[in-house]
Amino acid sequence: MRVLAIDTALGACSAAVLDTGAGVVAAHDSIAMQRGHAEALMPLIARVMERTHSTFTELDRIAVTTGPGSFTGLRVGIAAARGIALASAKPAVGITTLAAYAAPFIAADDSLPVVAVIDARHEHVYLQVFGPGGRTIVTPRLLPLREALRVAATGSPRLTGTAASMLAAAWPPGERAPRAVEQRAAPDIDWVARLGALARDTEAPVKPFYLRAPDAQPQDASQLARR
Repeated sequence: MRVLAIDTALGACSAAVLDTGAGVVAAHDSIAMQRGHAEALMPLIARVMERTHSTFTELDRIAVTTGPGSFTGLRVGIAAARGIALASAKPAVGITTLAAYAAPFIAADDSLPVVAVIDARHEHVYLQVFGPGGRTIVTPRLLPLREALRVAATGSPRLTGTAASMLAAAWPPGERAPRAVEQRAAPDIDWVARLGALARDTEAPVKPFYLRAPDAQPQDASQLARR
């Protein structure tokens, strides 16, 4: 199976092609950025595909991060994945950023808890807690930092994500310290590809996984009265 993976959800613009038959990531590329994903993504995908000497029609599926993350970034990646899937007549699958962050830790040792945590600003975080075997023990949610600490500070977990250092710095006194803290601006695109290869539901449409409404909301006062 050949999987094209795309990630524009957070602080990077990334793409990779995984060849499960050969057991390798055939090509990957990632550019650190907070803005400008729309301009950078398609040229980056083109470079990655060129390195594999293959075309979109030779892919078996497209995997894309669906959030939580930047509202603009998510729309860029998902739109690209949908377009490539439609043009190549291949399925697209969505991978959450929280699952992508946790995946390498679970693969390394699935007996220890993992807390994937993303900075949602204003003293809030997106969080998911994984237990033994990679089983979800706290489902993805948006929490105030204090509540996130209460949920996460059990069993000396491994922390990963854009808010890993923030969570570790506020760790409650007396609780067992995190076993590992990995501050990452974006998930490893290779793991997005691997999760994409494992995804079972290839029929459902890929949609953004926001967990909250956009910060920018229309104001009633600015709306024009209808005549």
